[in-house]
Amino acid sequence: MAALVVVVALVAGCAGQSANWRGGARSPTGAASPSSSGTPSAAGQPVHVRLYQSDGATYGVGIPIIAYLSATITDGRAFAAATRVTVNGSPAQGAWYFQKSAVYQGYPVEAHYRLQDYWPAHASIHLDLPVQGKSAGAGLAFDNSLTLDMSTGPANISKIDGASERMVVTSDGQQVFSFPVSLGKASTPTFGGVKVLMAKNRVEHMVSNTPGNVYDLTVPWSVRITNSGEFIHAASWNGGNIGQRSTSHGCTNLNENDAHQFFDFAQVGDVAVYTNTGGPTMPSWDGYGDWNVSWGSWQGGGLVPTS
Repeated sequence: MAALVVVVALVAGCAGQSANWRGGARSPTGAASPSSSGTPSAAGQPVHVRLYQSDGATYGVGIPIIAYLSATITDGRAFAAATRVTVNGSPAQGAWYFQKSAVYQGYPVEAHYRLQDYWPAHASIHLDLPVQGKSAGAGLAFDNSLTLDMSTGPANISKIDGASERMVVTSDGQQVFSFPVSLGKASTPTFGGVKVLMAKNRVEHMVSNTPGNVYDLTVPWSVRITNSGEFIHAASWNGGNIGQRSTSHGCTNLNENDAHQFFDFAQVGDVAVYTNTGGPTMPSWDGYGDWNVSWGSWQGGGLVPTS
């Protein structure tokens, strides 16, 4: 499947809710397998589906399966009913949640599939999405079907507490790191709630032109956790505050050696749980904030009905 290309020119930064992603082109990690020709259905305007995940790739236990849709659908019931997901060969009891998207050109809606709880660690996950020809609402029909085979790695969970200025990292239930941190100051607080690691960059160029909050930094060992600009990263310039007080622009500041260790350890899809940040809960649409939506609300389908 052809890669999807980002067209939103956003500003990369570390300023909590105010900074956004600037990054030229970005692609999904790869492509799942088409299981149909993609011929438009006679039932209505064609809606094409592309997946973020790659066949054969491994992710952390918090990653949702993400589908991008090429039109604003009005009904997700056929899409949801056709979905078949297995975990280690057994049927999974999950649900899709639809929301508006500005990530990829020509794909105004994204759908996320998750279980009530995180995926099991070290699991094989199979998705069968035979939706070609099925209704996406009045005058709309899906024009392709897809399958996906991916895996999860260890259950890596980071717990970041603004009260103690500490980040404790476990893997499959065993503690592997305990790092001092500095979170967002009162004027640029870090989002609370559950976040999922989105991407890793050895060096990230972070820029903000917001009056009173201007900076231009080259930041090593950066792990993205929101679209709007939160990262876990090295911050050698803030060393005197790390472990003592929250003074960042919204990111999670680490000492450089700690950030390097975490960068090497982390995988896309790992979970980071934030408490006592002084900020609001991360919105579901600002990256992979799926776990901040209650299971009852999630089953409602979000933007469109699914049952």
